[in-house]
Amino acid sequence: MSVKKINYSFEDVQNAILKIVGQMRKTNWMPEIILSINRGGCLPGVYLSHYIEKPHKVIDVQLRDSSVSPNLSVLKNSIINNNRILIIDDINDSGSTFDLIKKNIIKSDSEVHFAVLINNSKSKVKVDYHGQIIDKSKSPVWYVFPWENWWT
Repeated sequence: MSVKKINYSFEDVQNAILKIVGQMRKTNWMPEIILSINRGGCLPGVYLSHYIEKPHKVIDVQLRDSSVSPNLSVLKNSIINNNRILIIDDINDSGSTFDLIKKNIIKSDSEVHFAVLINNSKSKVKVDYHGQIIDKSKSPVWYVFPWENWWT
């Protein structure tokens, strides 16, 4: 059985980021820095960084397509130097990436929040902000983001 693929457009990305910003404003919380997860979180992180005028850095965690160990030095340095940190990725599918990050956050007074364009409600890790909620147990689809196939 093949999994249905859904193309997620740049317009979808922009709308999701606007929803995330709206949710942050509603909770009266804004980050001092945005950390995006390499690779899927990079473009959403840059878009958000420009929109809310906050600095952006990349955390190199690639669990799905890489055998390289995660490099969490950017995360650790950001926690030392910032009080409010937003970590963003394209999708919270199983929660493995965010779970790894949460387990590696050093104890500090920093507020670390998580955001995704698409949040799978069945993920083992809950996020603070999202553009869209899905339930992959009811609809097992694969989202193809524009940076994954822009040349086709």
